[in-house]
Amino acid sequence: MKKLVLAAALTAAASTAYAGNLEEPVVEAPVVVEETQGTSGGIVLPLVLLVLVGVAVAAS
Repeated sequence: MKKLVLAAALTAAASTAYAGNLEEPVVEAPVVVEETQGTSGGIVLPLVLLVLVGVAVAAS
């Protein structure tokens, strides 16, 4: 009976000795997704303003 208790105690001690490791955990950077506008969206407003200025100059 004593050998059984000793074996159980040694098994429990041996299994807890390897419970962790010494390496630091790897932390991955979060992925950031940016929404981009199309190139046509950036040119429409200046063209409309140019047409309005042209109409204003022609009317005066």
